[in-house]
Amino acid sequence: MPSPEGPHVHHGTSRRTLLTASAALAAAAAAGGVIARSATAEEPEAELRKLISRMSLEEKVGQLFVMWVHGHSAATPDKADMDTNVQKIGVRNAAELVAKYHVGGIVYSRWARNIRDPHQVAELSNGIQRAGLAKSNPVPVLISVDQEHGKVARIGKPATLMPGAMALGAGASTADAREAARISGLELAAMGIKQNYAPVADVSVDPANSALGVRSFGADPKAVGSLVAAQVEGYRLGGVAATPKHFPGHGGTALDSHLGLPRITYTARQWEELDAPPFRAAIDAGAESIMTAHIVVPALDGRETPATLSQPMITGILRERLGFDGVVVTDAINMVSVREKYGEDGAAVLALKAGCDQLLGPASLEVSWNGVLNAVRRGEISEQRIDESILRILRLKSRLGLFSHPYVSREGVDRVVGKAAHLAAADRIAERTTTLLTNEGRLLPLNPAARPDVLVVGADPDAPSGTGGPPTAVLANALTGLRFRARALSTGTDPTRGQIDAAVARARGKDAVIVAAYNVTGPQRTLVAELAATGVPVIVVAMNNPNDIAGLRGQRASLATYSWTDVELRAAAKVIAGAVRPRGALPVPVKRPDNPAQMLYPIGHSLKY
Repeated sequence: MPSPEGPHVHHGTSRRTLLTASAALAAAAAAGGVIARSATAEEPEAELRKLISRMSLEEKVGQLFVMWVHGHSAATPDKADMDTNVQKIGVRNAAELVAKYHVGGIVYSRWARNIRDPHQVAELSNGIQRAGLAKSNPVPVLISVDQEHGKVARIGKPATLMPGAMALGAGASTADAREAARISGLELAAMGIKQNYAPVADVSVDPANSALGVRSFGADPKAVGSLVAAQVEGYRLGGVAATPKHFPGHGGTALDSHLGLPRITYTARQWEELDAPPFRAAIDAGAESIMTAHIVVPALDGRETPATLSQPMITGILRERLGFDGVVVTDAINMVSVREKYGEDGAAVLALKAGCDQLLGPASLEVSWNGVLNAVRRGEISEQRIDESILRILRLKSRLGLFSHPYVSREGVDRVVGKAAHLAAADRIAERTTTLLTNEGRLLPLNPAARPDVLVVGADPDAPSGTGGPPTAVLANALTGLRFRARALSTGTDPTRGQIDAAVARARGKDAVIVAAYNVTGPQRTLVAELAATGVPVIVVAMNNPNDIAGLRGQRASLATYSWTDVELRAAAKVIAGAVRPRGALPVPVKRPDNPAQMLYPIGHSLKY
């Protein structure tokens, strides 16, 4: 039976041929209608192979690419978005992108102005599918997004925003991780998004890894593996393909691969112990796609080729040793870590030769598309090798129901996205993740019955998509709702002397001061120290990396929320007020900033009251 909450992912064998189905889809696409078929969605392998046999080489090459395209509409985006598209990809809109290059996938992003509200996202998805199914050889498009939750969430309110990976790691509940992914999957699928580039399967080996940080579930490979597997299962229940990333594991380097080519220096045995377990768990849980990393691991490939382009790592390890036969999608090949050395066309060709299937986001689609096309024509890559990747991609589209149910509806969005039960589940899950790290003199919880007068100060980083405002204001509002007298004063990530003085002046006479800390800087340390010197109790809320606690002195209590989205800050407010008890435990160690060899708080540290 189809789930009343969202789209049903069918399994089994279709009684109709794919040719008949494609013709029906094309006819409905031309009419702008919604497909309704009595046959199941998963097409027999023979029918998928027939579809491939009818494709031209140009269509086959197009199926390998996943692209960004600017605009909120598939056919009529704003003029500025049209102009950007013409400049960057030589077409005006998503419909023309599909028609010209036959791309097999499109990935949504807020910076590409794809996301305004759920109804608009759903209609954009429908417009893209109409373009894919209006071609002479119709094929639905696989639409993807980076919706990790926590600090990386492309789609915000009114969609349900869940705690991020490290918060779920602190909660240590596979049931919660599965439920968070299931709900997220249901909402994404209702908007026509059937592949999510999540969860992050990287283990937090190096705490200085700025590109990873709280996007990881934690530092224990086994625990990370359990949560990754749970989320793979949850997304499948929601009708979406999870995409664990970034194989073979990005956690052991401090360098961001957007900025350079990171290098992992540990041994093959260390890789087996540290990075392999989450990917093994993901595959065992039935992961249908996996994303690669642009990192060099000499112990796994002595040629020091980036993993995305490495045949020993992608084919030799991921496919042959780990047994993964799903879709391998590259990390964006426009990133400097591969583009500068190998070129737009070279990176795409090498990724396919390595064993990848989907080529994500080249800076120049024309150059990369022609590079692959010419590589096949000159025999550098066989057409049979291309067909192998297309078959994997079509299998995935088939299993996700895109051949039978390519369209979504406003009614489906209204029924599923941001429903009250989902929002309540997000709050319950978040309440099990907040971690109490210090609590001198049992300061917490503060008694709401006494109507505490508190000042909330600190950093207000750019909020993740769709939050309720600056974090200090969200915290103050949440406390006000819990019978506190709370006011917010933003002092920024690098408070000036004047901002520090103003905060100190406002703090005098208060019952407590709450400092929202984020990527702690010298001025933030000064702020906390001078607030503590007033004698007013200081409570620090570490809104990003819990290691920020190690750089501060003078606070009486400290908590970790692992992100600054509303759901996590509301949970922190409840812990401060005693409305819920702190239940989270550190999923990563906290070390001294001046001596990383010295542990302040180990994995599993938590305080209760």
